[in-house]
Amino acid sequence: MEYDYKFGNKFYNYYGDVGIASTKYHIIAPEQSQKEQPGLEYMMDPLPIFDNPNYKGSGKLKDKVAIITGGDSGLGRACAIAFVKEGAKVVIPYYNETVDAENTKKYINNLGGECLLLEGDLTDKEFSQKIVEKTIEKFGKINILVNNAGVQYQQDSLTDICDEQFDWTMKVNVYGMFYLTKAVLPYLKSGDSIINLSSVTAFYGDAQLIDYVTTKGAIVGFTRALARNLALKNIRVNAIAPGFFWTPLQPACWVKEKIPSLGSDSAMARGAMPYELAPTFVFLASDDSSYLTGQVIHNNGGEVMG
Repeated sequence: MEYDYKFGNKFYNYYGDVGIASTKYHIIAPEQSQKEQPGLEYMMDPLPIFDNPNYKGSGKLKDKVAIITGGDSGLGRACAIAFVKEGAKVVIPYYNETVDAENTKKYINNLGGECLLLEGDLTDKEFSQKIVEKTIEKFGKINILVNNAGVQYQQDSLTDICDEQFDWTMKVNVYGMFYLTKAVLPYLKSGDSIINLSSVTAFYGDAQLIDYVTTKGAIVGFTRALARNLALKNIRVNAIAPGFFWTPLQPACWVKEKIPSLGSDSAMARGAMPYELAPTFVFLASDDSSYLTGQVIHNNGGEVMG
């Protein structure tokens, strides 16, 4: 079967345990899996589409400096590319995905942008201090923080989630965000922005992602509380709750048989490519959202509405 992962009119029938899934949906990718989190983009088939060639920057982030965790691949890579097109310089902390990180930096350089790569573990708060120090040393300021990095693991039952997995998921998705935000905050000024990545799963609850959903709910609470705390300083804090996007997190999480059905729960009956989320990052990072704080932007193809 030929898999049309762009946006034509090719749909396939699927019947299975996917909740309120449409019986006609658009397949993004064939069955595949990866053994370790957070996954490797260069090993995916098809490769995610992270840049819309028709997207033309207009200087919305000119001379801004952005830190984007997990910007080596997936949604973080799409964010980084869009920010560079809008005139920003980007710092990308990543875990161990060296090939993806170098590919992203090369792409950014070809666009005429500047990118600083920093390898390390966000669960180590000393790494957060290093990120800030290296960013200030290289670019002299910080204007935007995107807390994008995360992990998720498929488990059928709460009793299948071992203490080590729960602890790791909490540390990567929540502690890492806390450590880095705390380290960055003294450098942010009026008009600057923090963007946190939650998930559509925090709003409907995924039965096989209990610990992941727990962290994404925590991120919503963190976003709202911090937004109120910083509102009078005019530092905006918002979140994005994506639906299914074709990123390395998917084959690294799900059993391979699940992959073709991902996205079928959405009203649009398809998943999405990372570039489709990029303008949302730009909106929240730029002055276009100057009166928006404490909000969660739902970009999920209609999987959750309201």
